[in-house]
Amino acid sequence: MILKCIAIDDEPLALRLIGEYVSRFPKLQLIKTFEDAISAAEFLKNTAVDLLFLDINMPDISGIDLLRSLPVKPMVIFTTSYRNYAYEGFQLEAVDFVEKPIEFERFTRAIEKALAFYQYKNRANEKLNTADESLYVHSEYRIVKIDLSAIEYIESMENYIRIHLTNDKPVFTLMTLKEVLKKLPADKFQRIHRSYIVPVSKIKSIQNRKAQLTDIELPVSDAYYESIRGLVN
Repeated sequence: MILKCIAIDDEPLALRLIGEYVSRFPKLQLIKTFEDAISAAEFLKNTAVDLLFLDINMPDISGIDLLRSLPVKPMVIFTTSYRNYAYEGFQLEAVDFVEKPIEFERFTRAIEKALAFYQYKNRANEKLNTADESLYVHSEYRIVKIDLSAIEYIESMENYIRIHLTNDKPVFTLMTLKEVLKKLPADKFQRIHRSYIVPVSKIKSIQNRKAQLTDIELPVSDAYYESIRGLVN
């Protein structure tokens, strides 16, 4: 697996630094760099790449506008000095948002996320090892990897969901329960209520239209009661 990358930044020093960092990763190939977004956009019309290193604040068009204009969007790691653009990056599903000056350790964490997410997207027909099963969501302006075994339950918060985890703080993401359920193994996760999805393995018992999990009791709707009761009993 070799990810083809391009870097777009109006600062030549930043491009050289990214090039130096990329050269330390055998799984990355930096095929071209650009000092302006317009030239990069022309290049991307005819060339498919896997990953963009993209500055946001550029003189011709912004990195945000460039990414929005692409009909097919590669993975992107934003590299910028301006945190006020982080929400736009979140909306465009950026892999990560790395602030300048870029330190190699921080750059490495962003690359690890990109490589893991690339593998996740391209293994649709593979049979997953349970120990390696994971879910990727966008939270706090970047992609977050969640081990399925760590999920206690998933709660609807109107337009958001809150993923409750074992021994960790909950993760919030802009998604509906219906959308996240499509990303989860159907034999391991079930909806029990309009507001809740639970791991089947963590249901200890069902009584009086309530599901007892490890540390919490959640309501079970009539619409899901029979199917859930059949899995547990």
